[in-house]
Amino acid sequence: MHPDLEALLVLQEKDRLVSDSERALAALEPEDRRLNEQFAAVERALQSARRSVEDALRRRDELEGKIASYRTMQEQRRQRLEWVRGAKEASTLMAELDLARSVLVKEEAEFMRSGDAVQEAERKVAEAETALAAVREVQAPDREALVGRRESIMAELERAQTVRGEAARSVNGALLVRYERIRRGKAPLALYSLHADACGNCFTAVPTQRRVLIQRGASIEGCEACGVLLYASE
Repeated sequence: MHPDLEALLVLQEKDRLVSDSERALAALEPEDRRLNEQFAAVERALQSARRSVEDALRRRDELEGKIASYRTMQEQRRQRLEWVRGAKEASTLMAELDLARSVLVKEEAEFMRSGDAVQEAERKVAEAETALAAVREVQAPDREALVGRRESIMAELERAQTVRGEAARSVNGALLVRYERIRRGKAPLALYSLHADACGNCFTAVPTQRRVLIQRGASIEGCEACGVLLYASE
């Protein structure tokens, strides 16, 4: 066996444990995303309901202001009417009063409807708040369990990364550089044992001379096709 092979195989096993923890952590994401999306949908409904209340209140306030303005103008017309002496001018003012009165009646009716709209919007806010509280309560056990699993996996990942770092220090520097470069590539692993006379990863035939060196433990050779490091399993 090549003197550096054992350290490389140990490192690869530690990297496998790190990868296992990372995959376990990633496997939690769909459940976390499902819970968040469910909660966000109900939360958006609540925000929309609250905006509807704001819009309804704004509309009611606008109508209230318009009605106050109309009433002021009506009072001013009535006061002018008391001082008018000409029949034509009085007739014109009376017509304006009648027209303004009909407009005021419509605005007051609209104001009453706006009050109903405010109440309806506030009712929908209350319903949305209840729905949000219900979702929060229903999700609480799942979220608690998810947090527990994540914390446990994170602890395992940290331990695995620490052990991995210690294992890396035992590997020959030049080999470690090659190993790390291969790991950043597409191959699942950096080291593969020979498969008969071929690479254990891509199954490309290894030239006889290089294969003999690998089998004797004289050298850790790279596959000419896929680049992984090759060794002979006993």
